[in-house]
Amino acid sequence: MSSGKQTVGTAGTAGAADARDAAGDAARGAAGTPGGTRAAGTPGGMRVAGTAGGRSAGANLLALRSHNTALVLDLLRRAGSEGISRLELAEGTGLTPQAVSKITARLRERGLAAEAGRRASTGGKPPTVLRLVPQAGHAVGVHADRDELRAVLVDLNGTVAAERRARLDFAAGAEAVVERVAAEAEALVAEVFPGAGAHGDADAAPLARVDSLVGVGVALPGPLDHTRGVLHRVTGFPEWDGFALRDALVRRLGVPVAVDKDTNAAALGLAVAGAGDSFVYLHLGTGLGAGLVIGGSVHRGARTGAGEFGHQVIQLDGPPCGCGDRGCLEALCLAAVARGETAEAARVLGTGAANLVALLDIDLVLLGGRTVAAAPEEFVTGVGAVLAARARREGLRQEAVPVRTAPGGGRAVAEGAAQLLLGPVFGRGDG
Repeated sequence: MSSGKQTVGTAGTAGAADARDAAGDAARGAAGTPGGTRAAGTPGGMRVAGTAGGRSAGANLLALRSHNTALVLDLLRRAGSEGISRLELAEGTGLTPQAVSKITARLRERGLAAEAGRRASTGGKPPTVLRLVPQAGHAVGVHADRDELRAVLVDLNGTVAAERRARLDFAAGAEAVVERVAAEAEALVAEVFPGAGAHGDADAAPLARVDSLVGVGVALPGPLDHTRGVLHRVTGFPEWDGFALRDALVRRLGVPVAVDKDTNAAALGLAVAGAGDSFVYLHLGTGLGAGLVIGGSVHRGARTGAGEFGHQVIQLDGPPCGCGDRGCLEALCLAAVARGETAEAARVLGTGAANLVALLDIDLVLLGGRTVAAAPEEFVTGVGAVLAARARREGLRQEAVPVRTAPGGGRAVAEGAAQLLLGPVFGRGDG
């Protein structure tokens, strides 16, 4: 957890209305709202505090969500602290040098890029290299599990600046859960931006006073509608069916909010971190689900319901599942865990993973969740053994699809949730 302190700008007057309108328009995409629908909360869309005399960094990032700017920002992020020249940006994006110069000038003016020195001359004036300013933007990522909440604050590089954990009870009802998520998000941001509650527009919500904050991403068990931010019948908590979680949090927090399934969020974060273009993330915790990355993007399906991996029936007339069916993979796997039979749980999980590999021909299986974290080697070995046996039976010449624990540990979902807001800034349309 970082103890670093950063300057918090006050809410501006000149340019603040423009920043709010621009942020509101862009936030509808970031938060997954339909194109013609205003984000709930304030008139004109999302409120994002401006700096005195200009736009805030958070509003800048949302307002700058153009394809070409995203290409440049992505290359700046990839280049790291060593930086990248304008010529290299032009070559890497396919844009003209003139277009790159205009974009980088705008990014520098708004504090999102800075000079990182000069390269050795190969004849003529040494080229200036530019770098991303990671602290120019932040996002909160929240993993709201059935009984626990974990929240992280990350910068533009995805580096965690602060983290909080707290108990959570889905059975307490929507109002209590929304308040707990909001309170933890505000407390988290206050650790890094302690002046957020004391400066700026007195009428603004605390998070809206933090100039660099892009928004809050929330990941939780599905099924749910990612586009509308509406929950469906969360297994074990049918009373959540139809609850508009995103809109409730927007009203409470006053900043853009995106909502997605825990597995999708984790898969997005892993893809951004370079896990690959074709993999599945299997999350075994209080439930069981999958996040799919196909062709480099998170696959959610036409109704954003893909990845309900735990509710494939693998034993007809098997034990009842909380979803109302019988013999679901989740029910069998969790029952084995409850009996202390980790090897059996891994075998059951491997059976489901093998079905998925055979169906989608993916390249990698990543395992995560608190249950996997309690016995990572056993789960990797057990799932891998099932995949290897399937490969041998099918006479495949290549080796079986590899199985590994997902990097990020217990923070993988929360960090991925933050990427629901940051991903689109860098051109990832699956954010």
